[in-house]
Amino acid sequence: MNKEIITKRLFKAITIIITILLIIFIIYGLRLGIFEDKMILVNYIKKFGILAPIFFILLQLFQVIFPVIPGGASCFAGVLAFGPILGFLYNYIGLTLGSIAAYLLSRKYGIKLVKKIFKEETINKYLKYIKTNKFDKIFFAGIFIPGLPDDLLCYIAGLSNMNLKKIIIIILLGKPFALILYSIFIKLL
Repeated sequence: MNKEIITKRLFKAITIIITILLIIFIIYGLRLGIFEDKMILVNYIKKFGILAPIFFILLQLFQVIFPVIPGGASCFAGVLAFGPILGFLYNYIGLTLGSIAAYLLSRKYGIKLVKKIFKEETINKYLKYIKTNKFDKIFFAGIFIPGLPDDLLCYIAGLSNMNLKKIIIIILLGKPFALILYSIFIKLL
């Protein structure tokens, strides 16, 4: 069998397994109410003990790929659960990996995937910029400024002509600032 075919089948199998596990977690989380209150989420994360950082990083990664949990809420939960320094680090790792994964998934599966995750009117709002020089700036702003639709923009970037290296540089440079702002906001609460 061709190596490319094996890789594609492995990717599909992993995607299916992760999707099933994520659906189970979301259903379980909805029943427990962990997505409704950040303190319930924090307490749930802490139950994992020494595995809590790994669980949280994976949670952040998946919340970018499957944006069910509001990103700001999970960032706050990370800082509350692990403190400002480790919370920042775990948020940064998970969100960076998730953002890159969203870009790669969109690059591979195209607009059909993006339309299954986001509303078409929201997608169209940003799609019109990928044919202009403005999208790079919009993407950077979306990564840099908290509250903007950075998850969606990572998917839209996968449909653009931006290459992976540029995406990674923007994410690595822009994400820390947004996370620092979240951390400062929590300290003020």
